[in-house]
Amino acid sequence: MAIIVNLDVMLAKRKMRSNELAQLIGITEQNLSILKTGKAKAIRLTTLEAICKHLNCQPGDLLEYKDE
Repeated sequence: MAIIVNLDVMLAKRKMRSNELAQLIGITEQNLSILKTGKAKAIRLTTLEAICKHLNCQPGDLLEYKDE
């Protein structure tokens, strides 16, 4: 996929675990894992907003486009 999800990088920078973020934003650990591994086909803007709020980052810090 041309969209790269850098959620694991941001979690490491913030020294936060996936399960902790999942609890904070109100989604299951499984759904966060799907998003983190780039297997998600879509993301709600409300979820993206919540992730950015709790990781104190911008959407561009989480998502990256690479031409294949």
